[in-house]
Amino acid sequence: MRVLGSAVLVMEFFIMCFAMLIAKEHEPTTLVAGAIIAILFLLTPGLLKKKAGWILGSLLQFLMIGYAVVVPSLAILALIFGALWIAAIVVGRKGEAARAALLAEAEKTRGAGNS
Repeated sequence: MRVLGSAVLVMEFFIMCFAMLIAKEHEPTTLVAGAIIAILFLLTPGLLKKKAGWILGSLLQFLMIGYAVVVPSLAILALIFGALWIAAIVVGRKGEAARAALLAEAEKTRGAGNS
């Protein structure tokens, strides 16, 4: 779950950097806002060990969609990466559940082998 989420967030960092290149013709405040969002995209993967990291990542998805007001071509990419973020959460949870089941089964067979 963390690997998929981290990959999505880091790719969104690069997309925000490219969006800021397009937005450089606008007011400086839009560049500052884009830079803050981009830096948060880069720092959030380190927080994905905790629930707060996932909440911040979800909030950043909405901020990226909101930045599409400044760079309209970003709207499509924001929606695509928002879907990838949701997929990372869903697929990650399924993967963690399968891993936990395998570990429990391995522990059970290891315990039965010692008897």
